[in-house]
Amino acid sequence: MPQYFGQLPSTDQAWSILGAVESVEIRDRSVFCHCQTATLMVTVLAANLVRVRLSPTGEFLPRRSWAVAKDDAEWTDVSVEITEQETAILLKTQQVTVQIDRDPCRITCYDSQGHPFAKDTGMGWSASGMSAWKQIEPDEHFYGFGERTGFLDKLAERKTNWTTDALDYGSLTDEMYQAIPVFMALRPGLSYGVFLNSTYWSQFDIGATQPGIWQLLTRSPELDYYIIYGPEPAQILTTYTELTGRISLPPKWALGYHQCRWSYESAAVVQELAQEFRRRRIPCDVIHFDIDYMQGYRVFTWSQKRFPEPKQLIDTLKQDGFHVVTIVDPGVKYEPEADYQVFDHGLEHDYFVRRSDGKLVHGYVWPEKAVFPDFLRSDVRQWWSQQHQALTDMGVAGIWNDMNEPALDDRPFGDDGNKIAFPLDAPQGELHERTTHAEVHNLYGLSMAKASQAALQQLRPEQRSFVLTRSGFAGIQRWSSVWMGDNQSLWEHLEMSLPMLCNMGLSGVPFVGCDIGGFAGNATAELFARWMQVGMLYPLMRGHSAMSTARHEPWVFGDRVEQICREYIELRYRLLPYIYSLFWQAAMTGAPILRPLLYHYPNDPHTYTLYDQVLLGEHLMAAPVYRPGVEYRAVYLPAGTWYDWWSQKSYHGPTHILAHAPLERMPLYVKAGAIIPMQPVMQYVNEFPWQELTLKVTPELGEWTLYEDDGHSFDYQAGVWATTTYRTSQQGDQILVEVIQRQGNWTPPDRKVHLELLGADERLLPIYRDNL
Repeated sequence: MPQYFGQLPSTDQAWSILGAVESVEIRDRSVFCHCQTATLMVTVLAANLVRVRLSPTGEFLPRRSWAVAKDDAEWTDVSVEITEQETAILLKTQQVTVQIDRDPCRITCYDSQGHPFAKDTGMGWSASGMSAWKQIEPDEHFYGFGERTGFLDKLAERKTNWTTDALDYGSLTDEMYQAIPVFMALRPGLSYGVFLNSTYWSQFDIGATQPGIWQLLTRSPELDYYIIYGPEPAQILTTYTELTGRISLPPKWALGYHQCRWSYESAAVVQELAQEFRRRRIPCDVIHFDIDYMQGYRVFTWSQKRFPEPKQLIDTLKQDGFHVVTIVDPGVKYEPEADYQVFDHGLEHDYFVRRSDGKLVHGYVWPEKAVFPDFLRSDVRQWWSQQHQALTDMGVAGIWNDMNEPALDDRPFGDDGNKIAFPLDAPQGELHERTTHAEVHNLYGLSMAKASQAALQQLRPEQRSFVLTRSGFAGIQRWSSVWMGDNQSLWEHLEMSLPMLCNMGLSGVPFVGCDIGGFAGNATAELFARWMQVGMLYPLMRGHSAMSTARHEPWVFGDRVEQICREYIELRYRLLPYIYSLFWQAAMTGAPILRPLLYHYPNDPHTYTLYDQVLLGEHLMAAPVYRPGVEYRAVYLPAGTWYDWWSQKSYHGPTHILAHAPLERMPLYVKAGAIIPMQPVMQYVNEFPWQELTLKVTPELGEWTLYEDDGHSFDYQAGVWATTTYRTSQQGDQILVEVIQRQGNWTPPDRKVHLELLGADERLLPIYRDNL
């Protein structure tokens, strides 16, 4: 167990613990508590959002240009009542009360019913950094923490925030590609979130060291975190994503199926791949080009032998409905006097990261010896964005950022080298706020993704951007989608993908996916079939495999598995109106697309550790099979009536059932009152204007808002979109589905509406009514 054992012994740190409050200042909606040399500042930003800052010196750090959190001054005024008492200071809003005890100085939050949460047991500082300790309440569970392996609930675990090339990760791996220092705590009737506003190395210890106590630790010179009250997970995410940002609507083609491999090594291989998808009638929208499209792995180049006419190739693919996404790594080949203009220009303008002694930071990646841009600088990001013209001029539609933790070795790949990192004292950032790599390491991938998104917006201004990144920090959702890095073709990794993606969604990052079939290793036919069923639910649906592994396209495992893949990819495309509406919800509210059951059933303790069932939106629940040879599995159905997608049989929850799941079937259930919009099967998004809309409905009262726009431009930001709200109700022997509201300035094409009534008595008659 590498998280806990095999480590060198250490002694307890000598902590300076925050003592008694000696004086208090009240400024607007902030309270400053002065405790000898230290100052604690508590600021109410919204009725359910509080910022806490502690400085041992009494001086607070200025806001950085790379800050991911919304500026305090940008929050609208909120009503807060501040009261000084003999033993405490109280800050009260409509939703919460924050109590600051005077001796010793401690914080406790209360909801409107007086239930405590986020209760301090201490705050302090030492040579290790800044820390706070808080009480874990009975029956409290913990979720989020960004990209994490293992199960859903992280109680009794340590989670370190430091972006790392997590090659060969497993269920006990701690540091991952993403570092997103946010979590939410949940117990019946109450939930709250914590965002640690520190880009330095940090760690959450959720009762692993001291049962009943969780600790946050950062190597920053200041402690800075936010407390977000729920009372349910949905409210936490709405506020958290107002704080750190939300996704923009992606191009609709990015919601289709993506096919990738390291590598489709030539134009001929790519053309053959595309033709095979169309010949076999398996829908696909995107083909990814891995590193072999480059000339000697030099970024922003094309291989003259393997891809001699990239524009012609991409134009041909486009005519057949495919979009191309190319990989771009941060390492620039160190190649003086070779007329490699990316290196020459970057060196001439001093765009690469240097050591504190002025020497270039270098390491070995795919092009061998390489140097690395300082993406913290706006001029470097702008220069890097401009380099993408070598790709977009050829017709490239999306950018895939890899190796951007950053990942590098001390000798050429293949020479059995060791992973190395930038020196922590390497200076980075704008000249007016120079800092060291220790402060901004976690921002390297995020800053590169910002440059990639800016490139696509500048070079393809009429088209929405698609960026995919391996590494990132809090707020990455504003600039990029994320995949979970180099997973393996193991049943355990299929199983683990569900809690990984759900915890990413609970961390404010909804557009996420795992490599279907596993990147490293060879999937069996059964594993690949089961993974494609699960992959249909991933917000980012991409198949990917590594060099030296067997091919993992949907047809390589024989006719039976090919038909399973076709059926579930087709189901994905039929569900695109529903899924696209979920992306709209994510853009508006920060709601995840793939959700753990606790998101909608936060007062049901049965959902708290339930990691192997997921909700796609609120209405569609899946219980995948993730073990070989399994054809039956237990399924928990929360309160309400649920309908089997395949058999239409109804069940009344809360209850457990035994679901039959032969290889062709992933158990799927639809909640009562659901309205699920579906379109005809297409071979790619917008293959033809869909003139038939199917509404799959279940009995009971329900509503659903279908979101539509042109799917590719930014016109929606100017109001050129359409929402249609449907409502179901039962009137005698009729199930009435009616349009109750339309909004927006985009006009959908005329369509014929079909109703499919799921699981109802045959005597019930579905009726559609549109009087608007």
